[in-house]
Order: sequence, then C-alpha cells, then structure tokens
Amino acid sequence: MGENKQRMLAGEWYLPDDPELTAESRRAAALCAAYNVTGDVLPDFAGRTKMLAELLGSVGEGVRIRPPFHCDFGRYISIGDGTFVNFNAVFLDVAPITIGADVQIGPNVQLLTPTHELDAERRRAGWEKGIPITIGDNVWLGGGVIVCPGVTIGANTVVGAGSVVVKDLPEGVLAVGNPARVVRELG
Repeated sequence: MGENKQRMLAGEWYLPDDPELTAESRRAAALCAAYNVTGDVLPDFAGRTKMLAELLGSVGEGVRIRPPFHCDFGRYISIGDGTFVNFNAVFLDVAPITIGADVQIGPNVQLLTPTHELDAERRRAGWEKGIPITIGDNVWLGGGVIVCPGVTIGANTVVGAGSVVVKDLPEGVLAVGNPARVVRELG
C-alpha cells in the first residue's frame, strides 16, 4: 500500500493524484457505470445486489439503490439492511461512510467525506483529507440533502429536503435549512 493511500485511510492529509488511488477510483467508476445501466438490463434485485456487493464495502439485506449512483471508491461505504437510496446519489468515500438500517435517502443526496485545505497554496497543490460520515438507523434524508465531512446523524432523525448538514444531529429530531438546524423533536 502506497503512502498516499495509507494517509487517506488514516484520515490524514494526502495527495489524491496518486497511481494507486487513481486505479481504485477508476475501478469504482467502471462498476458504477455498469450498475447505472441496470435499470433496463437487470430489473431484478438479485442481479443489482450482486453488483453492489462487488462495489461497496458491505451491503445489508434488501438494500435498494436506484441508478444513477456515483462514488469515489465504493469499498469504504457500508449500508445496513432495508435501506433505500433514490436516484442520483453521490457518496464520496475517501473516508468511511456508514449508513444504518432502514434509512431512506431521497434523490440527489450527497454524502461528502473529503475536505480540502483552507491554505490556498496547499489547496492548489491538491492536498485533501477525508472525515467519516455516519447515518443512524431509520434516518430519512430528503431530496437534495448535502451531508458534509465528519457529520453523524442520530437514529430516527429526519433531514428536510435541500438541507446542508454541517454538524452532528442528535437522535429523533427534524432538522431543516442551510445550515441544517433542529426545529423540533420527533415523538
């Protein structure tokens, strides 16, 4: 394993323009491209599940992801049983993305683990790092939600459509807006 991959997996600053990381990203892009044509080619869930198992780190029973779906590597994503992901999901997994069971993810949702340097010189040089995202069981992310690096969303929480989640959300709340704010507890 090369230095940049080791640094990426350790959550440290790394340079993504690395032959090893590029090869792994191309692998994921090819698998995503194949999966994204399955709407017409493989309408059965068994065929899609097999493809997801090859792409993702772990996939629970009954997981459904509607194509198109895009990710950086795939292997750093784990999805719990019964989770549904709607069209146009973008999961950038340079750090682990952990999604619980029975999660509902609306169309155009983005889970973004990468962050970039604030220092302009280092940013121009390409430095980045990833901070994990964790989504608890039975969460609902409305359409167009963006979850930023390092965020944890507690179980049974609902995030309204179009919200941008920049900090952790507790269990059992409704959060909306940009940035997402808790507006009430859910019973």
